[in-house]
Amino acid sequence: MKFLGKHWYDLGGVLALLVLVYLWMNKYFMSSYQNLMWISLISLFIHQLEEYRIVGTFPGMLNSTLFNSDIPDRYPLNTRTSFYVNVFTGWLFYFLAALFAEKAVWLGIATLLVSAGNIIAHTLVFNIKGKTLYNAGLASSWILFAPCLYFSIKILIQHSLGSVFDFILGIVLGLALNYIGILKLIDWMKDRNSPYIFEQRNLLPRDRN
Repeated sequence: MKFLGKHWYDLGGVLALLVLVYLWMNKYFMSSYQNLMWISLISLFIHQLEEYRIVGTFPGMLNSTLFNSDIPDRYPLNTRTSFYVNVFTGWLFYFLAALFAEKAVWLGIATLLVSAGNIIAHTLVFNIKGKTLYNAGLASSWILFAPCLYFSIKILIQHSLGSVFDFILGIVLGLALNYIGILKLIDWMKDRNSPYIFEQRNLLPRDRN
């Protein structure tokens, strides 16, 4: 678990390339909506890379800025929690939304709400709390998540995809993923004595030893 906790996002980078190849080879055999769902999955992988590897300071920023933690390398978010939140809440549902596409529009709607939640959190919550103009994850939120969100909603409306039930279920599930699958999961798995510790590079410069 310690290895996965520190390298799941690197695996996500590899998966992003594989999905991109798959999408390129099959783009003409899929609908515009399904193409967007696969692009949304790729966007998630890249977003997580920005948060945990490319810039990498998201864990420390979340713990220090949002939760005012005195031990931001492990509390309340630790490497095990980040693995469960991002892989099981993120990868699983985004993948299923792309795989089933129009057959389960409610899944796509749910993931779009998770993307929207990321845009809001990185743009407003983290920047306001941290008194910054940029935080790890902001760039990909706007460069990748925002266009996917816009064009997906546009296609859903233009092509009348999904029933009222799809939208209700998707919104309910999306809110649950944002709250239970992310915030509550962090709360349930918090442990001040957790051995699942983030590396110094994952902390804000001011919190590094």
